Amino acid sequence: MKRELLLAGIIVLGIIGFYFGYTSKMQYYNPSTGSLHNMASYVYSMPKQPLSAKEKEGILYMREEEKLARDTYLYFYDKYKLPIFKNIAKSEQTHMDAVKALIDKYGLQDPAKSEVGKFTNPKLQALYDNLTAEGSKSLIAALEVGATIEEVDIEDLKKYIAETDNEDIKFVYENLMKGSRNHLRSFVSTLEAYNVTYVPKFLNQSEYNTIISTDIERG
Repeated sequence: MKRELLLAGIIVLGIIGFYFGYTSKMQYYNPSTGSLHNMASYVYSMPKQPLSAKEKEGILYMREEEKLARDTYLYFYDKYKLPIFKNIAKSEQTHMDAVKALIDKYGLQDPAKSEVGKFTNPKLQALYDNLTAEGSKSLIAALEVGATIEEVDIEDLKKYIAETDNEDIKFVYENLMKGSRNHLRSFVSTLEAYNVTYVPKFLNQSEYNTIISTDIERG
């Protein structure tokens, strides 16, 4: 009975994680108009500003880093069939699409390969290989890998936000960071359902506690 309740709770958590993620069209709520807009269309409508070398580097890196998250979660879903991996992988696809809007807007060459688990950036390729190997040890290890990926995303996004003054880039990154915080909350909650306390590896304890103790954010 306890096991059935635990599994039911985990399934609910997976559904909640998907529901509060971004929609397949990456919609954005504009409080001034009270309506939803397609993320890509909104990005295209914003002023096109000069792109620095660091801004270009950040866009290309985040495109593949979001792919790393998606591909890793797809790998874990195939292995463990836990809904949270499939649901968050769908959300990561919308993150990839949002960064692709910036790539198209600024005429950059998309580094993302179509094949799952394959990356242009050798650093991300090695990271994917290591993370999937670590998460293959057990379901708990895979959930901890998921939480770690979201920590890294948050840290990288903070860095790239600080390096840009382009409003469209900031807009995309800030929305991606909301998603990453939501995903972190979902992974940590699922681990707690297995009586496992996650220990942050990249975020400082204060920031981590703030994220975990606050409500799901809407993109």
